[in-house]
Amino acid sequence: MLSDKLGHRLDSYLYPPFKKIFGEWGNPNLFTLLGFFSTLLASWLILKGFWLSAGLAIILSGLFDLLDGVIARNLGKSTIFGSFFDSVMDRYSDLILLMAIAIFYLKTENPSLVILTFVVVLGVALIPYVRAKAESLQIPCHVGLMERAERIILLALGTLFNWMEPILWILAILTHFTVLHRIYYVWKKLRINNER
Repeated sequence: MLSDKLGHRLDSYLYPPFKKIFGEWGNPNLFTLLGFFSTLLASWLILKGFWLSAGLAIILSGLFDLLDGVIARNLGKSTIFGSFFDSVMDRYSDLILLMAIAIFYLKTENPSLVILTFVVVLGVALIPYVRAKAESLQIPCHVGLMERAERIILLALGTLFNWMEPILWILAILTHFTVLHRIYYVWKKLRINNER
């Protein structure tokens, strides 16, 4: 939702400073990897209980995630593999981060928050799956509140301000609401197509 609204509007803000520093050099896949490694760092910091530092690492990973697309578009380096690679690394990043949160709560003997985190994991895993399945049926499916940008912002806020429990509740509800919204959207589209 947020990424759809912003679209490529951030390019004009993000690309000029990038170009000033790096010129015409830039490998989008490298920035995808930097985003992934930033998430690994954030996950390690969560396991150690350094929540504020983890929040900063999550923001850094989000910045790299924005930059890989900006670079690909502005330097004419958009490729099918790059898009595929970015999606796969995003899934790894999302699930590793949530796994770190679950392990932290397991170590601190907080089973209710472990369960809550796994409810979030299910929603986070299903959102892109439903979209991919819909697109395999030739139905573009970008509807719903909790796309990746929104989830990253919420997780960053949770770690930065020690709001993780309420953030997990928000994610648990809204990720599954997004899945149900997408299922309904696809059902409606298929019904309309069948009536034609």
